[in-house]
Amino acid sequence: ELYTGNGGTQSVTTGFKPDFTWIKDRVGTDNHHLFDSIRGVEMRIISNLTDAQNLQTNSLTSFNTLGFSLGSNSGVNASGENHVSWNWKAGGTPSINTDGTTTSIVSANQAAGFSVVKYTGNGTTGATFGHGLESKPDLVFFKNIDQSGNYNWSVYSNTSVTGATGLLYLNLTNGFTTTSSRFNNTEPTSSVITLGNDATINGNGDNQIAYCFASISGYSKVGTYSGTASANSITIGFEPDFIMIKRTDTTGTWVIMDSARGMGSNAYALFPNLSASESNGWNTAFTATGFTIS
Repeated sequence: ELYTGNGGTQSVTTGFKPDFTWIKDRVGTDNHHLFDSIRGVEMRIISNLTDAQNLQTNSLTSFNTLGFSLGSNSGVNASGENHVSWNWKAGGTPSINTDGTTTSIVSANQAAGFSVVKYTGNGTTGATFGHGLESKPDLVFFKNIDQSGNYNWSVYSNTSVTGATGLLYLNLTNGFTTTSSRFNNTEPTSSVITLGNDATINGNGDNQIAYCFASISGYSKVGTYSGTASANSITIGFEPDFIMIKRTDTTGTWVIMDSARGMGSNAYALFPNLSASESNGWNTAFTATGFTIS
């Protein structure tokens, strides 16, 4: 959803009550602000930094029946500046999940393949927690919300070139990094995710947040493709409104494009690992079955 900041208070209409809202100032050099209904409004984490969650007063002040409300915080409501928000609906009121060895708090939308999960790490290799989707997650973003510094975002992605033998970092440009310390070389199941003992994902006594996505036709698709250095058509089975791309075999920035900001020869991109404003001219288009890139 697009909106223009007013420096005061305003409500943004999404058409449903979100459980996860990601906001970026399109023209300003500002951080990516992420909020969810489990951690509570005004509790922000940042995709381009390793910061622990912190209270941002007058930022996202409430999740509403048809959207969300904002205060005067310039990070999300800078006067006269264009902003974009990406919003996902989980399951509303969270519930306790005891499927794993570690109890989790889950808000899950099984039909759409999306859940928000909060759990407490125990530092134990092989620990598991329930994700609530009843189908195997294909993409999960993890952040230790109590710690900063070297506590990077960890990303699990189930593709032919990534998987449970390693990870990507949402806040870094690194390619796929092989290590068993994050997921214990164990793929998620339809009920639980397995953890290694790394403190960034399973720090003993630390609170963690996980955003989980399962590929559900018409909602989302996680996959991989090989570059051609020329026009390339990617098939996912439906027409998307949002794509996130990351090169996995070497370093490269994360890229987000969406239908709201415009596609085609002058498509606009934002970068989850950077505070930079958006850039245009990406020559990417959505099709009835996927997307094309130049």
